[in-house]
Amino acid sequence: MSYAPEVRTGSDPKFYGNALPFATHEEARLNVKDLERRWMLVVDTRVVESEDPVNFAWVDGQLEAVEAVAA
Repeated sequence: MSYAPEVRTGSDPKFYGNALPFATHEEARLNVKDLERRWMLVVDTRVVESEDPVNFAWVDGQLEAVEAVAA
């Protein structure tokens, strides 16, 4: 299991992800807050559980790609 950030923009009722699943809820929360800070039209954010393999991590305040670990 992984955690995926999602945002809702403008008047669109649908949430959209950015294909960056994280190992922890906290990492996904940091990413969605970063998106919210940079994108002007974000009206809502959330973190959802995902079955996608982890491919990014927050390391020392920076977003870094990680290799997927085989199950």
